[in-house]
Amino acid sequence: EFSMEDMPFFVELATWLADRGLPVPYPAKDKNGIALKKVKNKPAMLQNRFSGHHLEQEQLTEQHCAAIGVKLAEFHLAASDFYLRRNAHRGLYWWRRESLNIQKHLSAEDALLLQDEVQRFDQLLADLGKELPLTVIHGDLFHDNVLFDGVEINAIIDLYNSATAYMLFDLAIVANDWCRDANDQIDPAKEQALLQAYNNRRSFTDAERSAWPQMTQTAAMRFWLSRLIPAYGVQQQGRDSSEMVIKDPDELKAILLYRRANPSSLPV
Repeated sequence: EFSMEDMPFFVELATWLADRGLPVPYPAKDKNGIALKKVKNKPAMLQNRFSGHHLEQEQLTEQHCAAIGVKLAEFHLAASDFYLRRNAHRGLYWWRRESLNIQKHLSAEDALLLQDEVQRFDQLLADLGKELPLTVIHGDLFHDNVLFDGVEINAIIDLYNSATAYMLFDLAIVANDWCRDANDQIDPAKEQALLQAYNNRRSFTDAERSAWPQMTQTAAMRFWLSRLIPAYGVQQQGRDSSEMVIKDPDELKAILLYRRANPSSLPV
């Protein structure tokens, strides 16, 4: 999915974060200081390997949620003065376009829900967009992108959705996944553990407190949409849908509906 021209951002970001103490895979450089190579005409690099293991959704505890809250805040702070920028390849312009492309495959109810969420985020941008803090975010920090040893985080992996975006959006992605229970609802105790731990490292702004309910919906919408596309076999610009892993889109739809009906708050 990425060309040689795309890769320097990820190489430099991983090195930047590792130099600042974040447990991320970073590229090894050759004697000339070059990390990025070509193998069979595709970008390639060697990275360090971390110990640790993935946890299943049902294994996540409040302690795990607090641990990722701390690390995510540290990630955001470390990346806040990173010298490169990148637009998300599945960000605002992507979901505006793809939400229209997929409409004909959806029920009228789902199509309306999707468009309503796109419009709600556009309104949030108009109201608060200039006040919300930006950084380079992870962009895909689901629980299977972290390696644990007990409740200690050994590694945060898969930085290839990283882009310049709102810190709050990244946190909402984490909350929607890490704090989800078996009924596709949000466990309030896990969410408060996550949010309080994050806030202890980086304090929330008033604008973020206002934006949080909608941002949790937008994060759910974005991943609902990215799961709908391969589920319906829709051709996506620049990507072969047959190569994408199919995950259940209804999980994220359920979280979206839950978030719309049960808005939560950030700690003061």
